[in-house]
Amino acid sequence: MSQSHGTTETRALPPAQPVRRWTPAKLLGVTLLGVWFLLALGVLLFLVNSWNPELFRRYAPEYLSGLWITLQLVGLSFLVGGVLSIPIAIGRRSTNRIVAAFSYGYVYFFRGTPLLAQTFLVYYGLGSFRPQFEAVGLWWFFREAWYCALFAFSLNTSAYQAEILRGAVDTIRYGQWEAAAALGLSRLQTLRKIILPQALLVALRPYGNELILLLKGSAIVAIITVYDLMGETRRAYARTFDFQTYIWAAFIYLSVVEVLRIATDRIERRLTRHLHR
Repeated sequence: MSQSHGTTETRALPPAQPVRRWTPAKLLGVTLLGVWFLLALGVLLFLVNSWNPELFRRYAPEYLSGLWITLQLVGLSFLVGGVLSIPIAIGRRSTNRIVAAFSYGYVYFFRGTPLLAQTFLVYYGLGSFRPQFEAVGLWWFFREAWYCALFAFSLNTSAYQAEILRGAVDTIRYGQWEAAAALGLSRLQTLRKIILPQALLVALRPYGNELILLLKGSAIVAIITVYDLMGETRRAYARTFDFQTYIWAAFIYLSVVEVLRIATDRIERRLTRHLHR
């Protein structure tokens, strides 16, 4: 304390610095990070020591072809699933018990069973109905493995996207519905102009996660003779028996996932910039 011109001044002490302690969670996180670093270093050393330029030049075009097929399959199935998810999400919120029960059963089935089993059901199961599909002119679709994969993936992701959309709509306060009704807007107009723009902003990151999961799950189509990225990888390994062919595929998948993650983050920051001012 010091006195100046008859007044007493009190100097505040600087706040005490918190003591950093190694909690079990932090110690576990650092340990796992170290393990991942050592694994990545081991893979890098393996590639450096066993790098085969001739092998890379031979199979690089096939990997690019497989990557293009993977991106086509994932992109189209995600878009088709997004369209299908809208009526399913509306059905999940319906007051009609039959519609709500059908929507719930659809979501329950496709979220509760493996994507691999669903793909087999479409490719092998529907393939047993060849005479019936030929009679209605649809056999051209179900005889191709790529179309069957597209069909199965679209149904699967539509169930997940429906739940994402329904959950996002539920986050919007009911007062906005009431305010729109007071302004004379119909329920459809309210949903399209007021509710959905806000709900899609909330659902952006879950949509990004679903797209990444769909991309990684697309590797199973190699089992039904679709030569996507994993299909070309299996074919390259069968011809060379060189394990680095799978490491190449892993790095390509990792790169695409990282691009999707960065794109999702940037789009989210762009759309929510008004919230950070």
